[in-house]
Amino acid sequence: MPKFVIEREIPGAGNLSDAQLREISQKSVNVLKGMGPEIHWLHSYVTGDKVYCVYLAPDEAAVREHARRGGFPANRISAVRRLIDPTTAE
Repeated sequence: MPKFVIEREIPGAGNLSDAQLREISQKSVNVLKGMGPEIHWLHSYVTGDKVYCVYLAPDEAAVREHARRGGFPANRISAVRRLIDPTTAE
């Protein structure tokens, strides 16, 4: 299944409390359950004013639909073409 990185501009994201992050996560998971098994949230990276989410989804439209239903921004959606890591250098 294709993998996507979603950039979400959320001012102050890095200062959100554990409770706020839990609430956002619960909302996302509930939306995903309603969309069926074809879209999966793998994990997210929270920075100062952005959240970068990694999803498995059939296409970009599914990612956009999740954002719409959840009320989450999806400022940039990028399809992952390849994965590299330190072992790539070997």
